[in-house]
Amino acid sequence: MLAGVKQALVFALNPPSIPGLGVASGFTFKLQDRAGSGRQALLDARNQLLTAAMQSPLLSGVRPEGQEDAPQLRVLIDRVKARSLGLSIGDVNATLAIAFASAYANDFSREGRILRVLLQADASHRMTPRDVLNLRVRNAQGEMVPFGAFTTTEWTAGPPQLDRYNGYPAMTISGSPAAGRSTGEAMDEMERLARQLPEGFDFEWTGVSYEERQAAGQVGALLGLSLVVVFLLLAALYESWSIPLTVLLVVPLGVLGAVLLSMGRGLPADVYFNVGLITIIGLAAKNAILIVEFAIEEEARGRTLREATLSAVKLRLRPIIMTSLAFILGMVPLVISTGAGAASRIAVGTGVMGGMIAATLLGVFFIPLFYLSVRRWISRQDVAR
Repeated sequence: MLAGVKQALVFALNPPSIPGLGVASGFTFKLQDRAGSGRQALLDARNQLLTAAMQSPLLSGVRPEGQEDAPQLRVLIDRVKARSLGLSIGDVNATLAIAFASAYANDFSREGRILRVLLQADASHRMTPRDVLNLRVRNAQGEMVPFGAFTTTEWTAGPPQLDRYNGYPAMTISGSPAAGRSTGEAMDEMERLARQLPEGFDFEWTGVSYEERQAAGQVGALLGLSLVVVFLLLAALYESWSIPLTVLLVVPLGVLGAVLLSMGRGLPADVYFNVGLITIIGLAAKNAILIVEFAIEEEARGRTLREATLSAVKLRLRPIIMTSLAFILGMVPLVISTGAGAASRIAVGTGVMGGMIAATLLGVFFIPLFYLSVRRWISRQDVAR
């Protein structure tokens, strides 16, 4: 619908995920001129990058930020002629600046308040190029010389402002990942496209994108730390270093289910998906604990390893199915949620639901095998077969 607006380039923007870091969601990319190639070369590089980004299936809504070149009036001063007329170039520049900008003159007091005096030409006398040529400046002989005697004007176009980032001339490009893609994939794609630019141009990230790049690679460490904490707690619970492995071996089954269901729905592996993975560690371990705990108790009563395992599976099958089914059904409102903020709820709900389904369906078969294997080959106890 917005593409039909011919008078402007319109984009629909979502607010940033972290208030104060940018004005919209997605990524913010700074293209820099590191070699001093000039503004036109930087503009050409930006347009080349925008063209490539718009053709990429990983990106959407890629757009330039800031104002485009606007009409400007260039005032050309013939310095030789100005000096021949007895004019000082400093006086010429000062007259032009005061008339069309402003200049601070003094302060004055009025009704107990200190107000500033600013000099500037009246608005009606700074509207057209002719107004520039009508300005007058005093020469060394005290005569008023019109600007038209030594000045010409011409219309051109130029940037309303010049941006720099970390000291380099820069231009800002913003955009969003395509549907089903994460911001990390979109940022990697932008970096790949930027490497195809001519030599001398580089890039940096800013805002939320910079924070995301700084935090990249921490997911694996967080998941590993979560597994270590769970392992230590289970080791303290069972007073064993080997039995907790039985519980943790079911976690990959839950992760597999979360990944498959999220991929099936076309969801990216974003931060909400990672939160769901950490949740799966506890939920998948819960089912294993139910079986392992009863198997240990049955062994303590004098049963063989095989008999204790089979008895624990039979005793805890119904509680595992009931609790897991209740939790899976509890995720349904998140999985099918709509409206504002639905993306985060869908990501968490889908990952947790997929993980619980896999951990339940596969866990009831593999947990007994894991327990038997650990007790026979890792615990190295003399257990009956």
